[in-house]
Parts: sequence; structure tokens; C-alpha cells
Amino acid sequence: MELLQGTLEMLALRTLLFGPLHGYGIAKAIRGTSNEVLDIEFGSLYPALKRLEAKGWIASKWEISEHNRRAKYYRLTPLGRKQLVQEHSKWSEFVKAVADVMGATPARKA
Repeated sequence: MELLQGTLEMLALRTLLFGPLHGYGIAKAIRGTSNEVLDIEFGSLYPALKRLEAKGWIASKWEISEHNRRAKYYRLTPLGRKQLVQEHSKWSEFVKAVADVMGATPARKA
């Protein structure tokens, strides 16, 4: 399923609300919490994470993963928490607007 522009960044922020994760962990968490509907491609995820980090919404550091490999772990910053609240609000407005349009009765021709 294709995501709207900006949606992946919002989903990554939301996923990191629960604690630091590496890129694979973020993708796996999004897939799992979406009931396997959203399959995040790494070619999209890593550029999104770079953008989030450049904006100061997430921070990263290299650590050893659960499989004893070096991995870059991302965490939400206080600024990222504030941004997530704003993104969630905008998303709720968008979803309501689309639902209104999709549930609207077609206009009758006179």
C-alpha cells in the first residue's frame, strides 16, 4: 500500500514514541501494528529518518543490536514529541475530511 507524502515520517515518529529502535525495528513495528498492511521499504524509510534527524525531531546513535551487530538506533526528541502531536492533529483532520467526501451522497441532477 502506498503512503501519502509525509505519512511515513509521522508513522516513524509515532513508532519511536514507545522507545528507541533501529531502522529494521521501526519498519517491523509499523508492519506489525498495521496488521501487516503497511510494508515499509528501506529505500523510503532511511531517507525519511535522515529528514527527521535533520529537523531535530529524532536523534540517533550507534549501538549493538539484539543480534550482536552494530546498528543505528533512533529515538524521539522533545521537539519530535511536539511535532508528533501536531502531525496527529493534521492527520485526524485529513481522515475526517476524506471520510466526509467518501460518505457524501452524490448530488442529483435537476
